Amino acid sequence: MLSLSNQQRLHLVNTQQIHEARMATFRHVRDYAYGMRWKTIRGVDYLFRERDRRGNGKLMGRRSPETERILAQFQEGKAKAQERLAGLDRQLEEQARLNKALRLARVPRVVARILRELDEQNLLGAFTVLGTQAMYAYEAAGGVQFLLELLASGDVDLLYDARRKLTLTSARLDGGGLLGLLKKADRSFELVRKRGFRAANAGQFMVDLIIPPRSMRESEPIAFFADDLVASEVPGLQWLINSPKLDAVAVDEDGLPVPFRAPDPRAFALHKAWLSQQPERDPVKKPRDLAQARAVAQLVREAMPHLSFDAALTSLHGDVRTMRKLLDV
Repeated sequence: MLSLSNQQRLHLVNTQQIHEARMATFRHVRDYAYGMRWKTIRGVDYLFRERDRRGNGKLMGRRSPETERILAQFQEGKAKAQERLAGLDRQLEEQARLNKALRLARVPRVVARILRELDEQNLLGAFTVLGTQAMYAYEAAGGVQFLLELLASGDVDLLYDARRKLTLTSARLDGGGLLGLLKKADRSFELVRKRGFRAANAGQFMVDLIIPPRSMRESEPIAFFADDLVASEVPGLQWLINSPKLDAVAVDEDGLPVPFRAPDPRAFALHKAWLSQQPERDPVKKPRDLAQARAVAQLVREAMPHLSFDAALTSLHGDVRTMRKLLDV
């Protein structure tokens, strides 16, 4: 684990601040989506505000000085918001060049595109990044870089919070489900198996949709679209779904910002240590699990002293909390 230089820290913070401003402006531009226009009904012009791509909307009133003023303000506001967004995009392009020169570019491109798509749909809070990819969030939050041997991975696990309204999540995925969103990030994504929990792209990078085990009464599969990924129930994840979360902005291979939601790093470290001790765990993965757990625990001790391992992580099972002895915390 290497600490970032002061110059790297400066540009990481700059990237995060530009990203925050850009996303606020992006959402402001989205408020103007679908437009406002005149609509003639029985020979009378009405101001019409469209609400979706199917042409549904709301009549704002007959043509009058007042509705003409409303339309002019709408068009002016839209133009200003688009101009500001374009300016922030140019700032990000320049910042990306600096980030690459400073060796801040870390997160795999495909992971970054998926997370940015989720963020743009206001769905980042519904999906928690688990496993190896979450370590990029901890790097960004702690101002360090882990050894690359701890980070190499050909997949990402997306833990869906099934306590959220499925219909609301489906609506925000805009009718194409999670697979549709993955295709926006990389058009080569396809289901590995019909009605399965995994999708893969042409480079065999895999995305898994997972949830904690549910009660017997909850038998309806978790899927957002007819031909979409179907979430797989994975034992032990109830501890992570209930644990605190960490939100961070890292930097991808192109130097661009990547928003993350990951488990609390203490929960990650303890859970990874627990995984390393499970008899059914792949023996090849166990040493790496423990190495990752120890690296994140070290980061918490050295860079995040406000996150005390002495504070009870009540969402974690007692067996997981006992893993502190393996982490020297």
